[in-house]
Amino acid sequence: MVARSVTTILKKDPHIEEIRLRTGQPIELSGNKQYVLPLIFTEKERLAFVHKLTKHSFYRLEEQLKKGYITIEGGHRIGLAGQAVLKKGSVYSMSNLSFFNIRIAKEKKGCAHHLLPFLYENGWQSTLLIGPPRSGKTTLLRDLARTAATGLTERGVLSCKTSIVDERSEIAGCLNGVPQLDVGKRADVLDACPKSEGMMMMIRSMSPDVIIVDEIGRAEDAYAMSEALNAGISVIATVHAHSYEEVIRRPIIRTIKESGLFKRYMEMNQNHECTIRDEQGRVLKPAMALR
Repeated sequence: MVARSVTTILKKDPHIEEIRLRTGQPIELSGNKQYVLPLIFTEKERLAFVHKLTKHSFYRLEEQLKKGYITIEGGHRIGLAGQAVLKKGSVYSMSNLSFFNIRIAKEKKGCAHHLLPFLYENGWQSTLLIGPPRSGKTTLLRDLARTAATGLTERGVLSCKTSIVDERSEIAGCLNGVPQLDVGKRADVLDACPKSEGMMMMIRSMSPDVIIVDEIGRAEDAYAMSEALNAGISVIATVHAHSYEEVIRRPIIRTIKESGLFKRYMEMNQNHECTIRDEQGRVLKPAMALR
């Protein structure tokens, strides 16, 4: 009953982004619209769902459980909450999983193509994508990665070696190390690795032309990106914020801006519109919808 009802809504509304299952509570779906089904996610359904996720082996998913999510076939990610298991004061695993957030991975191929005149000039401009949740940052970042790694002859974009550091398994949606989403022909993916460490590893081992990374914000991230810049590598990254003005008030981002690392800033909103700015923050292109 539950699966059939959810499937019916997914077929009617392709904009659904999240399915939330809370034990003992109604099932919720959200995207452009929100749906609360008159169906309770029961204890029996919880147990069946957990067994299906873990294939009856929590040990098999130990590393993912530490991080609070599981990536499944198709690149979809399931956020988990329940009882944390601690070891020496740190989260070692999780048990009694009772709350689940299924984030549906979406590909929108070509959504970045009309932005290329601002982002590609005889090579990729290092770019920071700024936006709140559900503004399309990761979808756009994935399309930029795909375009960089495959090229776009009709727009004069040459393919290049593209390294993706995918700490949260959201860009490429890897399953057992294999991308489930299309990130391009010349893309190399480092999955589930901390961003700063991963960027340094890619710089040393994969000789990239472009590094793609999601959700920066720590001092270590800034250092790794500076190392990439000094090695002649372009960086395309995202950061969580509601506006350009908000993000440049953060000490780490302000330091990055003052260093001139990023040549372009793309400010995105929940209407899936973006404003493009240059390295000084001047508007190059007012808000326009992603395609």
